Amino acid sequence: MSSSKEIRGKIKSVQSTRKITKAMEMVAASKMKKAQDRMRASRPYLERVFNIVIHIAKANTEYRHPFLTKRENVKRVGAIVVTTDKGLCGGLNTNVLRLLLSKHKEWTGAGLGVDYVAIGTRGLAFLSRMGANVVASAVQLGDRPHLDRVVGPVKALLDKYLSGDIDEVWVFYTSFINTMKQEPRAGRIVPVPMQYRAFGASDQIVKPEAAEGSWDYIYEPDARALLDGMMRRYIEAAVYQAVAENMGSEQSARMIAMKAATDNAGKIISELQLIYNKTRQAAITKELSEIVGGAAAV
Repeated sequence: MSSSKEIRGKIKSVQSTRKITKAMEMVAASKMKKAQDRMRASRPYLERVFNIVIHIAKANTEYRHPFLTKRENVKRVGAIVVTTDKGLCGGLNTNVLRLLLSKHKEWTGAGLGVDYVAIGTRGLAFLSRMGANVVASAVQLGDRPHLDRVVGPVKALLDKYLSGDIDEVWVFYTSFINTMKQEPRAGRIVPVPMQYRAFGASDQIVKPEAAEGSWDYIYEPDARALLDGMMRRYIEAAVYQAVAENMGSEQSARMIAMKAATDNAGKIISELQLIYNKTRQAAITKELSEIVGGAAAV
């Protein structure tokens, strides 16, 4: 059995760890509210941009934008992987990277090549260990997502799509359902689907508000220029929303993980305190026995 001094040292060490995890839990709780507010505020904007893009695309019959045209023979795909820059957030990154690995095996098994864009340090490190072809990355985004930091890497994949180097663009991220639940997801964003799974909802599907052919527009200056701008704006908004969802999920997952660590540290301290008391009592009993034995011998 360990000595009383060693047990006291272990108790102090766990107490110090508990103070750190408690502080991190409180910091994550304070950041979580702001991250969730930003995430929820941008959801209606994305849905509205999606409706506008589909409406103006359907209204014009002379020009079909490349981002709306599905290619028959898919030979190479691009994937945007959204993860966190920091750890200590439970299985948040592990779950989305497991989903990515499963999809990667499916693509390579079908003979497809894959180009990756990493948003977040954890995803970049994972792709590097996997030996994947990373064409661009954005790391150390901080606690607030900035569109100008995300646009560059996304543009790299969009340019490769327009040039014909890749035939699809996918995004992998973690969607915020509620404080206790975050769900890893993957979805195709190019070619732009006619519907998409709503952010934050388990099964809600977002579709265009109007039926085909019910919208008519006069384009100024022309349909090509307008659609080019709107399509890029929609895709950038979709990736930004994925990053915002991931940041909201990160703070929630970190708060829960740090709370669990704090509770576990308290249990360990209680167990060590019990062992310390038993060890101390055994030492006192031994000393008393020796004194009584000595007195009896005299």
